[in-house]
Order: sequence, then C-alpha cells, then structure tokens
Amino acid sequence: MKWRPGAGRIRLLPRLSAANSGKVRERLMKIYYNKDANLRVLKKLSIAVIGYGSQGHAHANNLKDSGMNVTVGLRKGGASWKKAQRAGLPVAPVAEAAAAADLVMLLVPDELQADMYRDQLAGKMRKGATLAFAHGFNIHYHQIEPRPDLDVVMIAPKGPGHLVRSTYVGGGGVPCLLAVHQNPSRQAKKLALAYGAAIGGGRAGMIETTFCDETETDLFGEQAVLCGGLVELVKAGYDTLTEAGYAPEMAYFECLHELKLIVDLMYEGGVADMFYSISNTAEYGAISRGPQVIDAAARQRMKTMLEQIRSGEFAREFVLENKAGAPTLKRSRTRMSEHSLEQVGARLRGMMPWIAKRKIVDRGRN
Repeated sequence: MKWRPGAGRIRLLPRLSAANSGKVRERLMKIYYNKDANLRVLKKLSIAVIGYGSQGHAHANNLKDSGMNVTVGLRKGGASWKKAQRAGLPVAPVAEAAAAADLVMLLVPDELQADMYRDQLAGKMRKGATLAFAHGFNIHYHQIEPRPDLDVVMIAPKGPGHLVRSTYVGGGGVPCLLAVHQNPSRQAKKLALAYGAAIGGGRAGMIETTFCDETETDLFGEQAVLCGGLVELVKAGYDTLTEAGYAPEMAYFECLHELKLIVDLMYEGGVADMFYSISNTAEYGAISRGPQVIDAAARQRMKTMLEQIRSGEFAREFVLENKAGAPTLKRSRTRMSEHSLEQVGARLRGMMPWIAKRKIVDRGRN
C-alpha cells in the first residue's frame, strides 16, 4: 500500500545531532513574556479558530477578551455551533472562516487535521496568511504539507484548554511553547508571540522551541507520566487494595482523591515542599518503596516508548487506529467507564458538592 500524507506515511522533521544538541538547545531556550509581545500586530488581523473543543473554546474566548477580531470555524449545525454563539463569538463554516482570516489556528483533533487542511483550508486560505497549531504532530510527522507562501507557527499551551481558559479568567496564564516552521513573511515569530500573549501565555512565559521537540516531549509526557502512567498507577493501586479486601471507598481516597493534594504541593513548591508537608513515615515510605514501583525495568520501558515516538512508530499506529474507526479508543473508554474506580468515585464526589461547584470541565458549555 502506498502511504500518503494524512493516511499513514510518517516522515520526521530534522532532529538536532547528539554532538550539537546541547549548544543549540541552550540557544533555543528563550522565554518570552507579555513585555516581549506586541498585541497591536494581532489586533490588525482577522483570526479564525477552527474547532471549539477544549483548546478551541479557550483560545477563542481568551482572544475575544484580549480585544482580538476572532471567528470560530465549525461544521455547520455541529454540536459546538450554539456553544460558541452563546459565548458571543461569531461562527462560520470552516472554509468560509479560513478564507476570511489572516491567521488560522487549527484546533480540531490531531487525527482530523490533515483531511481538514487538504479539503477545506489549503485552497481557501489567503496568500501569505499564517497557519497556526497548538501541537506539532501533523507538521512533524508530515501529515500536513503547508503551502510555501504560508507562515507556519505553533503556540502550544502546556495544559488542557479548560485550564487555559480558567487561569486566564482568574488573571493568570498557562505557559506556552512557541515555534516557527515556515517564515516567508519574516514576521511569523512576532505574530506567534502576540497570539501567545493574547491567550494568556505571556503572563506565565512562552518558551521558544521546535515543532520536533514539542511533539516528541508532549507525546512522551502524555504516555509515560501524565495520562498513561498516572492512570495505570492509580488503577493498579486501587485494584491492589480492593482485591486484598479493603473497602473500595478507602482505596479511592488513598489512590485518587488524595492525589490532587500531593500534586498541588509539587505544583506550588516542587518535590521538596511536598516532602516537607507530609509525615516522616510517608516520606520514608516514598523514598524506600517508590523506586520499587518505578524500577530500572520501568525506566527502560520509558526509553522504549520514547524511541517509538522519535521513530514515528507511535504516530503511524495512531493514524492507522483512526483510519480503522478508533476501535481501541472506543473499547478503552467503555472499559474505563465500567471500572469500579469510576463508579465509586462518581458516588463519593456526589457527596462532596463543593467539588462540582469548582469543576473545570462543563461539557454542556465548553
């Protein structure tokens, strides 16, 4: 079978050589703030945010609140159309929104971007416009081959869109990674900085990087720690306790509920503050038993996972998964919804109404 972009062929952007990576990475690690961004360059432009999911709703609303001229591009009659309208945002079909924009931010799921670019954006975008991404997957793995006249940039918040929105509303911001892939106008970086500042990234810091490094580190973090490793650790702990005869409610509190308290301590002050805040018994248990869970074999498996990302093996697998209708994802969602951890957790959270009042995700609104 002959692979084509958007269908499964994976090619990689150039990577820094081992000999030079240290020096180049040190040069690339520049951090920019609001003072480094000129919002006036963005206020002159028409912006189309394509998609209104977790990231899309956050970008569009933050841009609007920053005084930008933004339109949301969506499938006509789709589920998000009325959500965006209720937020006071202009809405238009995808191709129409893109054709009228100077900057198009593509925020539909990764697996939909290549077809959308080919069918609705490539022939409609203005000559010399800017194509922007919040994740480098489709550029790094060559699922999208942008027109040469387009500036191509990335502004990637390091957090879910619901946090990008809630922290902005609260006066803060989520740090962003920033990269330039194509720069025929010689203004791409200025636009990216302005965009990042307009969605709140300039309050926390915008780190200059490359599409390659953002993609590979993001995928690794999601798989090994933040989403994959963490969920499996919580499930394994919960299952171990319940299978040993302990009450599911106790297992839920020990392995999931208290996790937020520990993560918040690390988020605010690092591992040292977390250890300072817990008992000596807990700290000794952590340092003596934690390495037995994440041992040398686990670390080697992490290295294997990273190599699968760097080689394109994971990307190829993900593209084929979605071409087949995402059967693995759908089965996993069903299994997780049926797991005792989810059912017990929902019941216990229902007994703590203050959690729902502060809930970040409101599926009916965002």
